Amino acid sequence: MTTFGNLKRLNLREIWCNEAKDFTPWLASHISELGEALGMDLELTQSEAAVGGFSLDLLAVDISSHSTVVIENQLQSTDHDHLGKLITYASGFDASVIIWVSDSFREEHRKALDWLNQVTDSETEFFAVVVEILQIDDSQPAFNFRPVVFPNEWSKGGHGPTPPPTPRMEKYRNYFQALIDELRDKHAFTKSRKAQPESWHDFSSGHTGVVYGMSFVHDRKARVHLYIDLGNYDSNKALFDMFLADREAIESEFGYPLAWERLEDKRASRIGIYRPGSIEDSEPQLREIRAWSIENLLRFREVFAERTKEYLRELRSA
Repeated sequence: MTTFGNLKRLNLREIWCNEAKDFTPWLASHISELGEALGMDLELTQSEAAVGGFSLDLLAVDISSHSTVVIENQLQSTDHDHLGKLITYASGFDASVIIWVSDSFREEHRKALDWLNQVTDSETEFFAVVVEILQIDDSQPAFNFRPVVFPNEWSKGGHGPTPPPTPRMEKYRNYFQALIDELRDKHAFTKSRKAQPESWHDFSSGHTGVVYGMSFVHDRKARVHLYIDLGNYDSNKALFDMFLADREAIESEFGYPLAWERLEDKRASRIGIYRPGSIEDSEPQLREIRAWSIENLLRFREVFAERTKEYLRELRSA
């Protein structure tokens, strides 16, 4: 007969004594796990970001959609003060994703976030996430992010000025939904769960300013790439040049020649691989493009992951 342990939930104050000094830094270091619970590839942009006379706990970006994300956290049950701040922060940063993380949510605050999800346009999403610390008997405690409020696409569909997707946009959405589902479920490549009706989708590399991506571009071509935008022209070109200096070894490991696009007239730089392909191709052709895209995204990760880590460390120490 199977014997089960006793599962108990610990008080957050047993783990973190101070919200600003303990809990917020911990949440910043576990933003990837928070994103996973919400089906996003979250990347931290700034802690304690100023909004007028207030200070937002965490400012982030969802790599997959390039959406600005504001995150406010509490160690105790929610209150009106934090709800007001959350809306102020969302307005101040023109955020598309608003996340409130807390020990527990009062019913009136859950209803307020549900109402905001219903009355705002389809580009704005409100989430309430309970953070739990769980323990079985005397085991090591484990944390869990449990969403308790999240957008309902069906209820938001009739609100706001956002026009409905065109048939072409829907084709993009369907293509990329299948792409990210396979990358997430079979290859643990992304935490993203929601495709956008766009001709591109980006994926986190684990390093701020460097992303992997797949897109349909001009001249009926499909592209898989590594995109560099550290926020500074000189830093972008320096990192690109580090990769370029190792071109022979990189292309040997990759198995194919790559397109090395320094993009002199732009801030960012890109390394890519192309093939013929358009979203207007037949379904069998799109399946072939999707398989090609997945194969090469995995190759980019395999070939560039350690190099990116090493070269960024060199840049920062220079």
